[in-house]
Amino acid sequence: MTEIHFYHLQRQELEEVLPTLLARSRERGWRALVKLASPERLAALDDRLWSHPEDSFLPHGAEGAGDEADQPVLLTVSDGNPNGAAILFLLEGAAWPADVAGFERVALLLDGRDEEAVAAARADWRRCKAAGHPVTYWAQDDGGRWRNRA
Repeated sequence: MTEIHFYHLQRQELEEVLPTLLARSRERGWRALVKLASPERLAALDDRLWSHPEDSFLPHGAEGAGDEADQPVLLTVSDGNPNGAAILFLLEGAAWPADVAGFERVALLLDGRDEEAVAAARADWRRCKAAGHPVTYWAQDDGGRWRNRA
C-alpha cells in the first residue's frame, strides 16, 4: 500500500524544502512527479529549480515539453504518471489523483501558516488513514531537521 507522508512547513518555504526532498528521492533511485495547482506556479517553480540549490543541479522537466517520460523529476498540473515516478509530491492544494496505487509514496507539503491548508491536510490525513495507508507526519525541529511526529 502506498505510504503517505505529510510535511508541515513552518520554518522554511516550499522552494527551500522541495529541492532537498527531491534530491533525497533521486538518491533512492526514484523518479518524482511534482503536482501543482496552477500552470503559473508550475512555471515559477520550474524557474526556481533551475537555479536552486546553487551548488548542484537537479535535472527536471515540465509538463508540455514533450519529453515527460524521460524526466527524472517532472512538474505537472495533471493527473497520471507519465514519467513512471515512484513518489508523488502534492503542493499548494494540488488535487489528489483518483488512485495513488501507482506510487510507492505520496508526499503532501503543507504551509503551516495557512489555516485552510492545515484543515485540508487534516481531512486528507483522516481519509488516508481510513483507506489503510501507512501515514506519517513530519515537522522540523529547532535545528531544522525533519522529525517524524506521528
